[in-house]
Amino acid sequence: MIEQLFNVRTVKVKRLKAAKEQVNYGYIVVEDSRRVDVVAWYEGYVEALFADTLYKKVKKGDALAKVYSPEVYKAKQDYLNSLKFNAQRSSPGMLRGAREKLRLLNISDKEIEQIRSTRKINLYTTIYAPMSGWIFSKKINEGSSFKKQAMLFEIVNLEQVWLEAKLFQKELAKLNTLQHFTVKAEGIPTVFKARKTLLYPRLDPKEATATLRLVVDNPNEELKPGMYAKVHASGKKQTDLVIPRTAALRKDGRWYAFIATEFKGEYEPVKIELEPLDNQYFVVKKGLSEGESVVNNALFMMDSDAQINSIY
Repeated sequence: MIEQLFNVRTVKVKRLKAAKEQVNYGYIVVEDSRRVDVVAWYEGYVEALFADTLYKKVKKGDALAKVYSPEVYKAKQDYLNSLKFNAQRSSPGMLRGAREKLRLLNISDKEIEQIRSTRKINLYTTIYAPMSGWIFSKKINEGSSFKKQAMLFEIVNLEQVWLEAKLFQKELAKLNTLQHFTVKAEGIPTVFKARKTLLYPRLDPKEATATLRLVVDNPNEELKPGMYAKVHASGKKQTDLVIPRTAALRKDGRWYAFIATEFKGEYEPVKIELEPLDNQYFVVKKGLSEGESVVNNALFMMDSDAQINSIY
């Protein structure tokens, strides 16, 4: 029994309807499907470079480079000759083959149609952006030569990103109960909603952590790859017996609360079993009943007499 000479505030053990919450941290990464390599389908030379710097933002259909390729130029000539021949003598097979050859060289339908309508060919070929995004890699400069199958650019779209959150092994059991996820990155006022999509099937042996992939819509591209972010997760609301976090004290690996006795100013320490609910409350699993009064600030009860007498 502990007797306190000061006024001590108590709270009632109560039932509360709330959702269990969990906080984890992770990093923003690029979504795989929003990363595109622009690859050369032929060899050639760079005449003019429009995407001339790293991290330049481009839109789908923007010109990235103007190039010259002997192979492409010859294919254009063959198509033009096929158009002229077909005008004199119907040869749909030859015309179709010449057109398909240009497509197999990744020449745009726009340029092919231009040849058909104008009956003229351009010495140069323009390479266009297949997707809107940022130039994350640039392998050519103005005047460069390039080989067939060489990667010229990498374009990354950030309108939707992944967050790879780290979870401790003991947290995996609760994962299926968590349904609502929000993401907050330091320095950004926006709180983002997220969706869980995949728990990676391997753990980091050094940290004993699993990785949970969350998909985050990022329409204003505020979140950047490499950012450290906080993930707040919660499940369905349910009714639990709770006490404030301040009402519990951990000592020697066990939890205690101080329950009010029938004698005013005297409090008895009791062993309890808890699990976290959120940043304000613990769920009481064992040791307390609804309606009992406990000291609101258990740390206040750690006086020297109690410790000397090994009451708890």
